[in-house]
Amino acid sequence: MTWQETDISTRHEEDDPALPLGPLDRLTGFHLRYAYALFGADFARVFAGTEMRQVLFGVLSVISANPGINQGKVAKALGIQRTNMVALINKLVELGLVRRALARDDRRAFALHLTQAGQDAIQATLDRILDHEKRLLAGLTTAERQTLLTLLRKVTAGAG
Repeated sequence: MTWQETDISTRHEEDDPALPLGPLDRLTGFHLRYAYALFGADFARVFAGTEMRQVLFGVLSVISANPGINQGKVAKALGIQRTNMVALINKLVELGLVRRALARDDRRAFALHLTQAGQDAIQATLDRILDHEKRLLAGLTTAERQTLLTLLRKVTAGAG
């Protein structure tokens, strides 16, 4: 089992919460990865038994903000390989959350739109995600949460 596959809930044992991490503790990438794993595991727990996954919500969100967008632009916005987008869009269409139509300006591409069920799913999912984030970020003040988001946006803006 690699460190990425380790159950994150057991990293810090209750009897030794301050286990030294050595050089890892100074590495931003480690802390980002660890926080991502915490958020991902909790998201999976919150949405267990449903079809919703983080990536599907991301795709729905971008389509919601950009009705008629093509899947290539959605892929670029989210850092998803274009080849993986086909399966994601197919899944959303199968779930009745997204509909495809030929793009007016490029008959080789599909314009993506949310269905009413997709719009409803966005709101229902967002409500649960906001609760999940509020719980995981409870140790931060509102200002600290905003600072964290601002800094993460700066990091990801430089990655493009």
